[in-house]
Amino acid sequence: MFSGIVEEMATVVGLVRDGGNVDLTLTCSFTQELKIDQSVSHNGVCLTVVKIDGDRYTVTAMKETLDRSNLGQLEVGSRVNVERSMLMNGRLDGHIVQGHVDCTARCTAKEDADGSTYFTFEHGFDPEMARRGYFTVDKGSVTVNGVSLTVCNPTERTFQVAIIPYTMENTNFCDIEVGTTVNLEFDILGKYIARLESLKSI
Repeated sequence: MFSGIVEEMATVVGLVRDGGNVDLTLTCSFTQELKIDQSVSHNGVCLTVVKIDGDRYTVTAMKETLDRSNLGQLEVGSRVNVERSMLMNGRLDGHIVQGHVDCTARCTAKEDADGSTYFTFEHGFDPEMARRGYFTVDKGSVTVNGVSLTVCNPTERTFQVAIIPYTMENTNFCDIEVGTTVNLEFDILGKYIARLESLKSI
């Protein structure tokens, strides 16, 4: 479980393909604090640490994860938003994030907003998935590349988020341009509410 408050950007220093899987080796400031089997969010994807070597650690992304996220597009040198699992004895500064990416989206617009930046993202729309809570609502929460954000101006297929300078400088939003693919996780609360509504007729 995560909060969507990114700790820093890790850098990809190695990729090894093993069948349909990819072993990603990264480096970041807290590598020495990690343990084998620990969960770490990478661009919003929960992955397990399988190896630690000095200031580098390795995680494995399976084929399904690569198909559903942007991790398959990473290269050596790519910057990845990372967050360790949430401590249960502190404040929840973002929102409840599972680290289970629902789909990807594409950046369709990037606009200056007098110091901040508005990003517009477009994702696929499936009426059945929407009935199950896979959608955004105005002023609701959404996770983009592991970052907990507030939704603006949602439609069936698009939504906007406003990025303050601190977030721009300290997450890989600084690398996002029009056409960039990002990972989305819709709010788990919406999924539960949709599920409860569907059970009313039973």
